Amino acid sequence: MSRLGITIAALTLALSVFGAQAHAGVEDKDVPRMISLGGTCVNCELAGRKLTGARFTGANYAKANLMGADLRGASFFGSNFVAADLSRADLRGAEMRGANFVHAIFTDAKMSGIESSGANFQAADLGRVDLSSSELQGANFVGANLERANLSSSELNGANLQGVNARSANFTSAELNASNLMGGNFERAVFRNAEFNGSGLRGAIFNGADFRGADLSGANLGGADLSGAKGLDQDQLDETCGDQGTRLPAGLSVRNCSGDHRNIRVSQDFQRAQAEAHRAVVAAAAALSKPPKPPRAPSPPKPPKEPKY
Repeated sequence: MSRLGITIAALTLALSVFGAQAHAGVEDKDVPRMISLGGTCVNCELAGRKLTGARFTGANYAKANLMGADLRGASFFGSNFVAADLSRADLRGAEMRGANFVHAIFTDAKMSGIESSGANFQAADLGRVDLSSSELQGANFVGANLERANLSSSELNGANLQGVNARSANFTSAELNASNLMGGNFERAVFRNAEFNGSGLRGAIFNGADFRGADLSGANLGGADLSGAKGLDQDQLDETCGDQGTRLPAGLSVRNCSGDHRNIRVSQDFQRAQAEAHRAVVAAAAALSKPPKPPRAPSPPKPPKEPKY
């Protein structure tokens, strides 16, 4: 058997069975495309490996070392990557639905165009990560580090960014409808032409943030510090509300959320955001509850043909 064939057979036996102990000691540095990786491989050493198109289904790769790995187009369905190191990894176009990346490290990773609806990035380090043009509906970023991350043109509808550090992050043209930004630090972040329909910005800090062209319809600015924000105008603030703790640039004002009962027109974009967020949560729950299919048993060998005389 060729060396590549031995590698494929070894990986299939060691990694494809859900619940079995997997081994990462692969001789060949390049793991074949579209191989299915399951089972348990805690503290796996996979730094720099080529894993393009790999499928992680119901797998446990907690604390795995995937620094600089090539994971373009990979799938992480309902898998556990708690505290895994994916810094400088290439994850462009990956699918992470329902995956758990709590405390994972993604510093300087390439993650543009990922599909991560319902994924859990709580307390993860995503500093300087490129997440542009990604689908992140319903994703959990509570307490995550997004400093200088690029989330331009990304869909974050229904996402939870409570308490994040997103200083100098780029949210240009991002959709943040029905999202929770409560208590986050967004100093010098860029929100040009971003959408905040129905979002909660309570207690968040926006000193030096750029809001030119942003849509704040129905957003709650209670206790938010926008005193040093750039590009805000009264027309934007007339579509939102705040409270006595809201801080605004000089000359601007905002109505009180509880004291003014005027009806706010809910846009179709906001209704779509709510529906997308709900679908993301349902999809994530389904991915986590559905066990992966067991591998098929090998076919029995065919009997030898009768010799012809």
